[in-house]
Amino acid sequence: MQFFKTPKIDFIGKRYVAFTISIILILVGICAVAIKGPNYGIDFSGGILMQFSFDKEIQMDVIRQGLASQEGLNFELQSTGKNGVIIRVKKTNQSQDEMAKNILSVLQSKYSDSQITTDRVEYVGPAVGKHLTKQAMYAFSFVFIGIIVYVAFRFKSALWGVVGVLALIHDTFITFGLMVAMDKQIDLTLVAALLTIVGYSINNTIVVFDRIRENLRLIAKETFATTINISINGVLGRSVITSLTVAFVSIIILFMGGEVISDFGLALFIGNIIGFFSSVFVCGPLTYEWEKRKRDRFKKNMGKK
Repeated sequence: MQFFKTPKIDFIGKRYVAFTISIILILVGICAVAIKGPNYGIDFSGGILMQFSFDKEIQMDVIRQGLASQEGLNFELQSTGKNGVIIRVKKTNQSQDEMAKNILSVLQSKYSDSQITTDRVEYVGPAVGKHLTKQAMYAFSFVFIGIIVYVAFRFKSALWGVVGVLALIHDTFITFGLMVAMDKQIDLTLVAALLTIVGYSINNTIVVFDRIRENLRLIAKETFATTINISINGVLGRSVITSLTVAFVSIIILFMGGEVISDFGLALFIGNIIGFFSSVFVCGPLTYEWEKRKRDRFKKNMGKK
């Protein structure tokens, strides 16, 4: 079913506008990382994890309000049912025992009529944080290498694979930079969101590349620029519908998923928009620019001979 008429947008003619928008967003991310710095969560910076159970039903908002009154306390909450909670607290100047004692005191003040049991207390040290950071970098590196190999094999040219990975780096860094600019916590949930964005974005990019490859055979008489424009316009309706679907789901996660995964929904929403933008406005035009410069150098070298 076709919801949209095939448009006739000149993506190649507007490529420098798209490149400028990308550069501005990248610079925003660089400035945010350089000036503010990432707000690393307990997964990467270290801290303490405590799990408590109550003999009565508890409200997460009440616990969150009580912990928020403690100055300098950076925490995350996770419900383990109606009568339990996991509290992750970012590393502070306090010792592990002092921190656990203070948090237990806050819980007792909020639920003085309930018996509170400390189920576990775990300390996440800097070594664990460094290990998780290294593992996250390995994950992204293996994903990017795998995509270059796969796309290069499928399209019989490394150019498509390199452009696809450049688009993924573009998407993940801009999303990461905007999350830093909004002072959102950088933890494993965000890493999961970024990897999800990578999967969605490369899928959309391959759809565009596949249509370009098909049209290079079907309309071989057209110029490379015209072929790219026709190809992107041909899949634009499909890309818009897919992006709107992902955006709808991510908005639901953002506003209805609760405190624990709201940042996942926000990162997914931002990454979805950036991924759509790069697949449609950046990848094809970047391939054209690459080929154009390659041909210009070839003609220039031939003219010298």
